[in-house]
Amino acid sequence: MPPVGVHASRHRNRRIAHDTTTGETRIPLRLYRLDEPQGDVELVLSRAEATILFDELVRSLADPRPPAAPDNDSASGKAP
Repeated sequence: MPPVGVHASRHRNRRIAHDTTTGETRIPLRLYRLDEPQGDVELVLSRAEATILFDELVRSLADPRPPAAPDNDSASGKAP
């Protein structure tokens, strides 16, 4: 679990980039601690990962209900 008050948001002044050679998508993010900028980083996704994220975002935006919170075992990758 990340420390309290730490989050990442899309960097507003940089564009998402797509590398046609590798197929990677690079999403610029800005890291914050208690709403104070701490640095920048890129989220690098393969084409398959970007497709999965896209599909999940579309589903999430289409369904106004909040997602069910995962239980601790499924969030940690442990089998029940």
